[in-house]
Amino acid sequence: MSANPPETPGGTPADLARAREPSTTLADMEPDSDVYRTLLESTRAIPWRIDWATMRFTYIGPQIEALLGWTSESWVSIDDWVERMHPDDRESVVNFCVTQSQSGVDHEADYRALTRDGHYIWIRDVVHVVRKGGEVEALVGFMFDISERKQQEEELLRLKTELEALSYRDSLTGIANRRQFDLVLEREWAHARRDQRPLAVIMLDVDHFKEYNDRYGHPAGDVCLQRIASCLGGVVEREQDLLARLGGEEFVLILPDTDRESAHTLAERCLQRIRDEAIPHASSRIAPTLTASAGVSSIIPDATGDAARLVETADRALYQAKRNGRNRVAITDSPRAG
Repeated sequence: MSANPPETPGGTPADLARAREPSTTLADMEPDSDVYRTLLESTRAIPWRIDWATMRFTYIGPQIEALLGWTSESWVSIDDWVERMHPDDRESVVNFCVTQSQSGVDHEADYRALTRDGHYIWIRDVVHVVRKGGEVEALVGFMFDISERKQQEEELLRLKTELEALSYRDSLTGIANRRQFDLVLEREWAHARRDQRPLAVIMLDVDHFKEYNDRYGHPAGDVCLQRIASCLGGVVEREQDLLARLGGEEFVLILPDTDRESAHTLAERCLQRIRDEAIPHASSRIAPTLTASAGVSSIIPDATGDAARLVETADRALYQAKRNGRNRVAITDSPRAG
């Protein structure tokens, strides 16, 4: 005997039973039905409807009061929506939404909405444009509270900004690193070439630093470099100047709008500041305290040269200072790029 029930011309008894059951969908519900309203008002999203001809709210969910403190009855016209928007967001958001709505384009907008107690929270409006006979009849949509998401986005942006800043800083001394030096040098070179103004570079190297590390140890050497960076930072006074550590015991200064004589004077001040710090260096063959050497170059860029030329000439001057006995400044003779 078959375990299955006999089929009928219209299908199995279960099929017929299901066919007799009434089928209800959202499309069959009247907008003012209790079921429809319960569904709308049980979600955390806040439903609303605006009549396009009158620009008045014909419905807004009661959830709006729990979120913003304003009662549903207080949302009368589009003016209430505009006035309860942060002033900094108002013009751009309203213009965007009106333009999109007039074009019959569904859209989304993020903005800060005013709460009844005077605070602002982030809202996202998702808008559907209802058209009838080719004309806009109404706007319907949902408001969502996206404050938590915005806080997360702002925190990620803050962390990204901090990481970017760290990527341009020397981790030991806290001053600019080689990456930032390269970027600033190219920028200032372009400015100097455009304005036909001098651009100077000071290359500075701590004398006998290997011997310092060998005698006092690398941790002491790190502290020494930090003190040197602090000394040099105290000499750099203009906001447009840049102090960077290129690596090891080598430092560099970029000095916009600075001629050879002014750069030479600043380099001498840098070396004197290091001497005044009086960091003991018993293994130095020059002095009982730490010293440094510097090379100076200042160039008015022309159309054919590049920023590398400036660094190369300053580096050659530094080598000259080292060869002439250290603890001194040397300066190049060329006033222009070539």
